[in-house]
Amino acid sequence: MRRFLTACTLALVVGLGGCYHVIVETGKQPSSQTIEIPWATSFVAGLVPIETVETASKCPNGVARVETYHSFLNMVATVVTWNIYSPMTIEVTCAAGGTSSAGSPDADVAGADVIRLSSDASLELRAKAINYAAWRSIELRHPVYVNYGQ
Repeated sequence: MRRFLTACTLALVVGLGGCYHVIVETGKQPSSQTIEIPWATSFVAGLVPIETVETASKCPNGVARVETYHSFLNMVATVVTWNIYSPMTIEVTCAAGGTSSAGSPDADVAGADVIRLSSDASLELRAKAINYAAWRSIELRHPVYVNYGQ
């Protein structure tokens, strides 16, 4: 019986090792500047989320990439506390300054579609535009931007 429990525990730890790994890329050119938070605190298996990571002062050109995952030690802490304390690792790569116009709301990005809405567009119209942009981006395999007028 002890071997069975050990095998189940090992299978659970190995199986959960790849869970909760998310990478978000904004399309901006990455720089060498990074922000790492190895123990971002959340509770109750993530139901109480981590605090917002402040990047504006550290990344003046915006963010190029955000990666969140549970490291081995994060998983150990989660298992030991029965998911009450569930930390995660966050790695933010700042965007490089320069010619990239992906962050500019008024600039058209080469190779990208831009959906333009007036600044007084209804919430329903905005939601439809974002939904359409997401599906269009999947079809085209490149970014589709929604630009709200000034």
